[in-house]
Amino acid sequence: MRLVVCVDRDDDLGRKAGVEGPVVGRSNVLDAALKLGTADPEDADTNAMFAAVKLHDEIEASGERCEVVVLTGSPKVGVLSDRKVAEQFDRVLADHPAKAAHLVSDGAEDEYLFPILMSRIRVDGVHRVFIRQSPTIESTYYTIVRALKDPKLRAKTVLPFALVLLILGIAAASGVIWWGVIGLAILLGVYLIFWTFDIDEAIIESIRSASRDARTGSVAFGLGTLAVAFVGVGFLQGYNSYQNYPQEIPLVRILLFLEFALIWWLAAAEIWETGRAIRWYLARGRLPRSYPIATTSIIGMGFVGYGIVFLVQYIESYATPAQLPAIVAGLAVGVALIVGAGVLSQYLKNRASLPDPGGSTPG
Repeated sequence: MRLVVCVDRDDDLGRKAGVEGPVVGRSNVLDAALKLGTADPEDADTNAMFAAVKLHDEIEASGERCEVVVLTGSPKVGVLSDRKVAEQFDRVLADHPAKAAHLVSDGAEDEYLFPILMSRIRVDGVHRVFIRQSPTIESTYYTIVRALKDPKLRAKTVLPFALVLLILGIAAASGVIWWGVIGLAILLGVYLIFWTFDIDEAIIESIRSASRDARTGSVAFGLGTLAVAFVGVGFLQGYNSYQNYPQEIPLVRILLFLEFALIWWLAAAEIWETGRAIRWYLARGRLPRSYPIATTSIIGMGFVGYGIVFLVQYIESYATPAQLPAIVAGLAVGVALIVGAGVLSQYLKNRASLPDPGGSTPG
């Protein structure tokens, strides 16, 4: 059996047509292509899906069993979208064991996923889909205008420029241009951190997951809400301790803030991970392998965090020399736990990648 795989790495199918991946089967793929073509007639993924169906028909006409599938990623193209594509492909292979696959691509972006497919099944070829366009509409102005209508491109180009103009304009009108420059630097720094590490996508995915948990009555929603409450309590405790010592220098007050808030934040992280682990256990009958790793990491970060706080207090002469051995020991334990969590994670990955002696090779 062969698979014809079409990849929508940026999930246009989900965003524009409301179709969740993976889409498996000729009729389902055709239906998804019609929905996407109706929602956005100019989207290239529509042509790629029709091309995948055509290739599927050609393979079946040759007398070989074949199935066509569309995998979807995420609007935030990167690690998260590729992980979603890989998870969907694993589910497809579990239900439709195949010996080879063909990748249908509408551009170089989708072909970045070639190694993901290749690591799971033999890929016999990549079929590129080129869209014919009239030369009269291929002007530079038209291309730029059409490109800027893409939400992904606007978020990466127009949004930062708009923030610059907005903040500088408000600062200039208020007569505090230097405060505007400082605020702009902070805002753009936060934006770049979110964009670099896909934090915004992780937040959106967490909100979607919480929404699903609330609709299904999952225990993870209740524990997640409790974790958020603990984060708020941590900020409140830290703020109260900061306000209670106005006579101290700012550094000491910040250390007091962290000292009282950190324990609540660590508890929130552990509650959050416990909720996810319970949801996984109820769905699959076993705890996820990541749970002991996450718990070890959280405890290790707690030791390291408090060790750093108390070490700075010692350097600023707010801790006695007798406390130094305990501070160093706490830092050492924290670092050891974090390193141990990393070693455990790698060990579990290596063990999971080993072939199952009692299993059989899909064919």
